Amino acid sequence: MEKFFAAVQNMFKVPELRKRIFFTLGMLAIYRLGAHVTAPGVNKAQLERVWGEVAGTLLGVLDLFSGGNFRTISVFALGVTPYITASIILQLMPVLSPQFKKIQEEGEVGRQKINQWTRYLTVALCSIQTFFVATWLQKNGIIGDSWWATLMIVVTLTTGTIFVMWLGEQITERGIGNGISLLIFAGIVIGLPNAILQVSDKVRGGDAFQTFGVIFLVTVMVALIALIVYVESARRNIAISYASRRVGNQTFRGQETSLPLKLNMGGVIPVIFASSVLAMPQTIFSAFPPDPANPTSTWSQISAFFQQFHGGDPYYEVVFISLIVLFTFFYITIIFNTDEVADNLRKHGGFVPGVRPGAPTADYLSTILTRLTAVGALYLAFIAFAPQILLSGFRVARLPYIGASIDNFLTATPGLSWIPTGLGYQFFFGGTSLLILVGVAMDTVAQIEAQLVMRNYEGFLGAGSRLRGRRA
Repeated sequence: MEKFFAAVQNMFKVPELRKRIFFTLGMLAIYRLGAHVTAPGVNKAQLERVWGEVAGTLLGVLDLFSGGNFRTISVFALGVTPYITASIILQLMPVLSPQFKKIQEEGEVGRQKINQWTRYLTVALCSIQTFFVATWLQKNGIIGDSWWATLMIVVTLTTGTIFVMWLGEQITERGIGNGISLLIFAGIVIGLPNAILQVSDKVRGGDAFQTFGVIFLVTVMVALIALIVYVESARRNIAISYASRRVGNQTFRGQETSLPLKLNMGGVIPVIFASSVLAMPQTIFSAFPPDPANPTSTWSQISAFFQQFHGGDPYYEVVFISLIVLFTFFYITIIFNTDEVADNLRKHGGFVPGVRPGAPTADYLSTILTRLTAVGALYLAFIAFAPQILLSGFRVARLPYIGASIDNFLTATPGLSWIPTGLGYQFFFGGTSLLILVGVAMDTVAQIEAQLVMRNYEGFLGAGSRLRGRRA
């Protein structure tokens, strides 16, 4: 602990680092202030009533990444979601467009062009999303039914998102860490005091079962955080050798290096995709509810099925895990092209010892990447699944044939009765939140660590130890 506190003191001894830290904190404070400024014309009482009905839909996912701003329809209601969507779209574009791939390979000039297009696409996506949000608000009586009310919501929320995007870019350029990630981090962690208060109230109640449940929950959460830190830092280093070569009058000696491949290359993106896809049915039925006068219609029956299709439902969990695995393989295939990596190694005289350059190297990398992706996908599925089961339970009664018998057994067994219903806490740290919080914290600490070591200060872990972020 002494080394840790010494590292914290050293952070503020370096003028440039101290300035960056205070700038980052100031930008985050401005972002949180915007959460308390509600968009004009919003009926707060009606909004609170409606939100209780739609929290499990796609709007709930949107609220997570807006840091709770969407729940109150503040000026920053959409947060950084349009920017993230635009970034993912442009990240996938090189696969679809050879022309775009050439621009990406232009170095700094290409990166600036892509960043500019990302901003333009963010504004376009935000305008479309805010129009649908305004329509939803009107249908639920949260804002007035007039074109002026719609225009005010569209202009206000779009302007707010552009300002949040600017804040994120300023933090990235003049602060510490990735600005967009830190804004999401701040939005999630702001609810930590309420979560701690909720858990402490359970303990103060004096119920032995509640106290045991809190201890069990905290233990599992700490174990999950440790697992996330371990896996996010894990690398598979592939040995790379470069042959000696002569350029002009200079001879470059051969060297040995390595190509590090992360165990979880997909990050939290596959979980976000899966959550968004599964939230779409509830969103559709919320926007187009079935006719209550005709409960036997096909639309009403489908709606009745999806009303139970949420966390804890066996069918939901099977589809959720399958989508996470599917999106993990899809996303990593897009962002890591083994043929391109093998070709670049061959062009620069590099090779994997024992493997021929070219197609054999690409096949070798593809085999390793497939194995890593399989493990990473199962890891993401477990991280998303475990907290959900603890909090929402696993409704075994929905299982065909044997579900009712298992449910009766669990309900009648002391210590296991919580499995079908969960522990009963509205604890906000789900799997997605944990992945974001731990990952962003690791990246930020790694950047501060690098700054301290560069200036001959000991880092957080002492001399000879380095904490690697997810991008290391």
